[in-house]
Amino acid sequence: MNPPITPRPGGRSARVQAAVHQAVQELDAEIDRASLTVPMIAERAGVTPSTIYRRWGSLPDLLSDVALGSLRAEAAPLDTGTVPGDLHAWAEQYLDEMTSAVGLTMLQDILASNRTDAPCQCAVIVASQIQQIVTRGSARGQAVPSVDAVMDAVVAPIIYRTLFGPTIPTRELVRALVDRCTGADLLA
Repeated sequence: MNPPITPRPGGRSARVQAAVHQAVQELDAEIDRASLTVPMIAERAGVTPSTIYRRWGSLPDLLSDVALGSLRAEAAPLDTGTVPGDLHAWAEQYLDEMTSAVGLTMLQDILASNRTDAPCQCAVIVASQIQQIVTRGSARGQAVPSVDAVMDAVVAPIIYRTLFGPTIPTRELVRALVDRCTGADLLA
């Protein structure tokens, strides 16, 4: 009996993904987004357009994948010593990222995608950052909100107001959302 075949980490698939992602990022910086095409990306990445269509399906799905790649956290959230402090720092940074031109484009790319896992992947990435804050707070013996409570009370209003609100959320609003979520407004 042959052992099961396990995919190699890296390999050609990882090289293709890296080349295509890099091509998208370079072209996005050089030309108007509306002019971006799969053949243009393929040429820059050194692959065929059929490779892109086979792997990603469509330009919006590719743009969504690139956006998700940029969302993944590279560093742990700032440790201020308290859960409210950590959440304030994290939420303000998240607000700045999501309301920037790059963040807005990323959100629009993810929403325009036909990928059914894209919104869920965004939530998983954000929830993992919040989980780090909650875990640290628990280890210090501090009262902590649940990850879902932070997602519902802080993250959801930021995203909704950024995409659909008449104005972009402010840092003051985000601080108030965090205070309500952590009970800090009750302690003041």
